[in-house]
Amino acid sequence: MLGLLSILRKLKSTPDQEVRILLLGLDNGGKTTLLKQLASEDITHITPTQGFNIKSVQSQGFKLNVWDIGGQRKIRPYWRNYFENTDVLIYVIDSADRKRFEETGQELAELLDEEKLSGVPVLVFANKQDLLTAAPASEIAEGLNLHTIRDRVWQIQSCSALTGEGVQVGLDYIFVMIYWLRILLEKVTIHLCFFV
Repeated sequence: MLGLLSILRKLKSTPDQEVRILLLGLDNGGKTTLLKQLASEDITHITPTQGFNIKSVQSQGFKLNVWDIGGQRKIRPYWRNYFENTDVLIYVIDSADRKRFEETGQELAELLDEEKLSGVPVLVFANKQDLLTAAPASEIAEGLNLHTIRDRVWQIQSCSALTGEGVQVGLDYIFVMIYWLRILLEKVTIHLCFFV
């Protein structure tokens, strides 16, 4: 028990708290563009991710270690190799690719059923909102039945990884999720200490 308390104290005193983020979604959803946008990198030349990209991004007192894993069908079975120690799952959806909504919904549902991702907060980016054919985030949330998720905190955020619109709002939501989860963990720890 004392080990957990010392870890919590370190988290409070550490200037840059590390957060492990898993960035998933179908191929061509805009995951790598989003990652480069978060890292303030050039997004003019993006190629499909064949394996994975890792970037560390400093923001608001956090060091975000973002794992961008390719979304091609042949790569998806390997996603589970990256679930361990995930703090936040970001799932990116191409809002303009309505033909793949069912497929992306199935993939997200499978991720939410994974034991190693149990309770991990989820941020769904409804990407490509800069396109005229993009479905609004509310329609995507309804189609994915996000309102039925009860075992974790979640949020859907409209964005355009290309223009950057909505990306910071989603990132801010991640910070809020992490903050409240750490406060909850602290309260649970304090209550456990009284019983020891």
